[in-house]
Amino acid sequence: MLVLAVCSLKGGVGKTSVTLGLASGAHARGLRTLVVDLDPQGDVTTGLAVAEEPSTTLADALEDPRAKVVRSAVVPSGWSWRGADGAQVPLDVLTGGPALAARERPDASEKALLALSRALAKAEGYELVLLDCPPHLGALTRSGLAASDRALIVAEPGLFAVNAADRALGAVHDVRGSLNPRLQPLGVVVNRFRSSLAEHRYRVEELQSMFGPLVLSPVLPERSVLQRAQGATVPIHEYPGGRDLARAFDAILDRALRAPHGR
Repeated sequence: MLVLAVCSLKGGVGKTSVTLGLASGAHARGLRTLVVDLDPQGDVTTGLAVAEEPSTTLADALEDPRAKVVRSAVVPSGWSWRGADGAQVPLDVLTGGPALAARERPDASEKALLALSRALAKAEGYELVLLDCPPHLGALTRSGLAASDRALIVAEPGLFAVNAADRALGAVHDVRGSLNPRLQPLGVVVNRFRSSLAEHRYRVEELQSMFGPLVLSPVLPERSVLQRAQGATVPIHEYPGGRDLARAFDAILDRALRAPHGR
């Protein structure tokens, strides 16, 4: 099981869109996938067309990470499908919501920061776990990093997002040294790139000069089709006109799945 945290320390860069794109790629391959909604806004839960509102959520599982509590907080996404043999191929969601905000304590204990890791140890049967982290470095993001094998940093080609990517990689280093020695950065993915803009080209070159091979290729171009697919709560791999973006997400997913991992 690979646990991949998708994070950014700046809002509005498309972090949840990247999580949904990777989930779409995993769904297209038939990988047994769990998406964990660590953001109190719950956008990834909405984007995955979760039809039911469970009485138990991720906030409960973090408070009491026993197997029965974790299982009751997991619901099927609207993207789940049946394989050729008729077996269900799950794309499930560990649902978040506003109750998570109470766990964003600046003085969170080590036990609290490791609660997600303990909860995911009870989530059996998955090949891939994607964590959609909040867009800041609070207790929830640190919990996500503490539970992960790899961290994917999402940036857009702008000055403030470049600085945020640098801080995010620093946070990965800090969590690796204090809470999770197996954590490694998968890399920085540049989202919403417009090749016609000199500023965007300059910022990508700046990222490459700062982080070298950690800047992933390809960059993710800005395409309105992604917003249309999300509005329809449909995987980008199944949405008309989404082929180029789907291939880009596939390339990032390939890199993640090739990275050494295991528990």
